[in-house]
Amino acid sequence: MNATIHRFGYPATLIAEHDHWVVLLRPDQPTLGSLVLAAKSDVTAFSALPPAAFAELASVIAEIEAALGHAVDYARINYLMLMMVDPHVHFHVLPRYDGTRTAGDLVIADAGWPKAPALGDAVTLDPAQTTALVAWLKSCWR
Repeated sequence: MNATIHRFGYPATLIAEHDHWVVLLRPDQPTLGSLVLAAKSDVTAFSALPPAAFAELASVIAEIEAALGHAVDYARINYLMLMMVDPHVHFHVLPRYDGTRTAGDLVIADAGWPKAPALGDAVTLDPAQTTALVAWLKSCWR
C-alpha cells in the first residue's frame, strides 16, 4: 500500500479491497459515511493508472453508492480528487444530505448542504468510533 493509503489509517480504516483500489473510512467525517477511495498504485497522476484500474473503478463506485445509500440515504454524492497533501491517486467520497445522520452515538450534520462540502467542520473520529463505523459500513457492503 502506498503512503497516502497509510496516511488515511490503513489497515484500521479498511472497508473494502479490490485489485486496484481500496475503500477506507475517512478519519475526519464532514458527513457521516465519508470515505477515501484510493488507488493501490504508486502513481501520482490519474492518467497514469493502468487501464485495468479504470475498468475496475465502475464496479467499486457502484458498491460505494449502494452501501452509502443503504447506510445514510444520501441525496447526492461528491467525489473530490484533491491530491494536494497526499499525492497518490485518491478521491474523498462524501455522501451529501440535508440535516443530520446518526450511527451509534455519532450524529453528524452536513454543514455545507446544499452548497460545497464544509470540510473544515468535519468530526474527527477517535479509535473506538473508527472501529465502530468501519464495522457498520462493512455490514452495509454487498
